[in-house]
Amino acid sequence: MSAQAVSETTAAALSMRGVWKTFDTPRGPLHVLRDLDFDIAPGAFVVITGPSGSGKSTFLNLASLLDTPSRGTIAFGGRIVSSLTEQELCAVRKERIGMVFQKFCLLTHRSALDNVAFRFRYLPSPAREARRLAESALARVGLAGQADQAVRLMSGGEMQRVAIARAVARRPDLLVADEPTGNLDRASAESVMETFRALHADGIAILLVTHNESLLRYATRHLVCRDGRLEDAP
Repeated sequence: MSAQAVSETTAAALSMRGVWKTFDTPRGPLHVLRDLDFDIAPGAFVVITGPSGSGKSTFLNLASLLDTPSRGTIAFGGRIVSSLTEQELCAVRKERIGMVFQKFCLLTHRSALDNVAFRFRYLPSPAREARRLAESALARVGLAGQADQAVRLMSGGEMQRVAIARAVARRPDLLVADEPTGNLDRASAESVMETFRALHADGIAILLVTHNESLLRYATRHLVCRDGRLEDAP
C-alpha cells in the first residue's frame, strides 16, 4: 500500500480521496497535506503519530469537518461533504462528531453536569432531556458521582473525562482527539485512555493524534504522518 492510499474498509465512517491542503505563502504554495486517501471504519481506533509540522493538526481539522480541502473529496457516512448545505454540515458536526482536545476547554466555574449539558445549547433538546443525556455521558466515563462538582475542584484526568463525556453525550459516530493526554500525568493518562478503550468497545470510531507512543497499545491501527502524507506504521 502506498503512502497516499491509506484505506481501511469500503464501509467507512469517514473517507478522504485525493485530498490536498495548500496554503499560499510569500514564498509560494505550501502543501501541508498531499494527495491523501484515508478511511476510518465504524468502530475502529486509529492512532496517528508523527513529528511536529508533519500535517497532523491540519488533517484533524479536515477530519472534524472544521476545514475544507484545497483539492479532493471528503465523505462522512457516505455523503460527500462538499454537497451539504452549511446547515447540514453544522448538524453533522454537532450531532455525529465529538471532539476532545489537549486543553480541556471547560467552564471551570460550572459543574461537570453543566459542562456536558452545554453540548446541547444550540440543539433542539428540552432541558430535561439534555440533563438526562449529560448524566448518562458522565456515567459512561466513570463520573456519575461527581456530576454536581465544580470542575475547578477536579484533577486533570477527571477534567479530561468531563470533556470526553461532553464529546460523546450525543453518541457520535466519530470521536476525534488531539493530544488528549498531553497535559496529564501517567496515571491520569491511563485512566483517560481506558475511557477511550471503553467507548471504542461500545462501537464509537476513534481518531486520535499523539506524540506519546505508549498509547499505541490501545489502537486497532497505527498510522504515521510524514511530510503531509499518511502511511501505515511498519
